[in-house]
Amino acid sequence: MIFNTYWFVVFCIVFFPVYWLLARPFGRRIWLLGGCVVFHSWFAGPAGVIPIFLLGLLTYGAALSRSRLACSAMITLCAAALLFYKYTHFISIELLGWINSPWADALRISTEQLLPAAPPLAISFFVFEFVHYLVEVRRGEKPIKSPLSFALFALHFPSLVAGPIKRYQSYVEELDHGVKSVTVDDVAAGIQRFAWGVVKKIVIADNLTLMLGYHESQFEVLSPFQSWLFLAGLSARILLDFSGYTDMALGLSRMMGIKLPENFNWPYLACNSRDFWQRWHMSLSSWIRDYIYIPLGGNRRGPLRRMLYALFAFALCGLWHGPAWHFVLWGLWHGCGLLISSSYPTLMGPLGRKLATVFQAAPVLGWALTLLHVSFGWLLFFYDPSRAWNMALQLIGLT
Repeated sequence: MIFNTYWFVVFCIVFFPVYWLLARPFGRRIWLLGGCVVFHSWFAGPAGVIPIFLLGLLTYGAALSRSRLACSAMITLCAAALLFYKYTHFISIELLGWINSPWADALRISTEQLLPAAPPLAISFFVFEFVHYLVEVRRGEKPIKSPLSFALFALHFPSLVAGPIKRYQSYVEELDHGVKSVTVDDVAAGIQRFAWGVVKKIVIADNLTLMLGYHESQFEVLSPFQSWLFLAGLSARILLDFSGYTDMALGLSRMMGIKLPENFNWPYLACNSRDFWQRWHMSLSSWIRDYIYIPLGGNRRGPLRRMLYALFAFALCGLWHGPAWHFVLWGLWHGCGLLISSSYPTLMGPLGRKLATVFQAAPVLGWALTLLHVSFGWLLFFYDPSRAWNMALQLIGLT
């Protein structure tokens, strides 16, 4: 957690009054860039700053050239950087280790001296935003000509750590608006949003984390009621933690007059899996849809390929959260849920159509099933597959 450190409090006390007092848009841009550079340098360190600086510089140049070949090459390089920094150990141990152990050992040894102790701060968010930018320019959209505007798009400090994933067209418009006319209403709304995020993340979610940490080692001896209460706490914690962090990011940006995209829209009120992913981490789910699922073929190449593409996209969505199999299984769990909820009226024939009628007449049933599906999925998200399986069996009374 970065936003509750003493350093960040001091940073905000210095940064925001100067930003508000600066009268000219150019001065605010320069001050914002300075703040972004200081923020990123402080928390990322040289090993985290240098790779992002090089990727950003090359991305800016490739897009400015408007060459399809240059943009494609840079997209490949961004993806390769993400794989190298975040997934080298996973690839060498979990994938190559199964295929050819000497290859796995050679890859691991050759990269040990090159890899930092941890991946560069927020490299997943950087790469996804750079890829989005390059793809859109390759499709014919205008690139960002101003190096200052591009640097601010790349390094906007409120969204660096946990998103949301920005789209450059809307961000540039919001940036232009914010540096020209940040208002008292913007500042008030931003402070309110930030405070609400603090309550969700620090006051509630962090205390839930302590409670869950105490009980998870004793999960096998919990009563059925306590087990289900644990699952409810786990589901509440991830929502409040993640959406609280996002609220703080949106609040900080709004205090500069810049509106970032919303990332959560009451996801636990969803009535089916598709509805859930239109409400949960919306900037990521829309990115996966626009830059993986649809380019693969989307719904255009028959039901079998549609299912395979959806499962592949969700597996990548899971893997994006971390280099571990339980994240992949979590993604596949949601991919299967989405396919079932969207296909059962057709696949199950008359019974499927009857069920669809029942769910339409009583949406609370769809809501309950969706919430159960999502909640059981969090077991896969947080625990290794065998532990998640045993916990699920206990919850449904089979152990």
